[in-house]
Amino acid sequence: MSYRIEEKLSIDSNKIIDFKSFLANKTIKPIYQPRKIQSLYFDNQNYEMYNDSIEGLTPRKKIRIRNYPNTKDTKIYLEVKISSVEGRFKTRKIINKNKFDYFNTKGILDSQYGLCKPCLYVTYEREYFIIDDVRVSIDNNINYKLFSNNISERDHISVVEIKTSIKKNLDKLTADFPFQRNRFSKYCNAVEKIIFK
Repeated sequence: MSYRIEEKLSIDSNKIIDFKSFLANKTIKPIYQPRKIQSLYFDNQNYEMYNDSIEGLTPRKKIRIRNYPNTKDTKIYLEVKISSVEGRFKTRKIINKNKFDYFNTKGILDSQYGLCKPCLYVTYEREYFIIDDVRVSIDNNINYKLFSNNISERDHISVVEIKTSIKKNLDKLTADFPFQRNRFSKYCNAVEKIIFK
């Protein structure tokens, strides 16, 4: 288990070029090819994962199944993001198509949230960079889609995620990235734009 610092910036899509210009003036390096990401999120019938995220409660989780369309990586990943008082971490394991189909039909039984069913797809394009010991990703063209039908919405923002070790000096991290932080969740945005609109 490896805890990490994870901060997010939501930036108007029209202004993301300014952030990229800021990065270009640093010793930034791309670490992967840009790729499309598709995540299927699960929640219980009361949307408690959504509510706990909005309230900032800990411990809390997000459960999703992720894949990378149109890439060489054809694996399917079950991921659980956990926020606790100690920090944040993520578990990830590869599942096969039969298990994926089972979870889509029957749901996932979680010790904290009970039976969680698939509810929303979140799809976007991600770019990956590294500056010293800090990983930076930029997500563009974010789309949300209801699992049960074709209701969908597009988000007109880009999301920057800054990830580093829990041992990182926070003052230095803030100095290196002098932008306003905000709590942001693509899943919560999707729920608000499609389910609770």
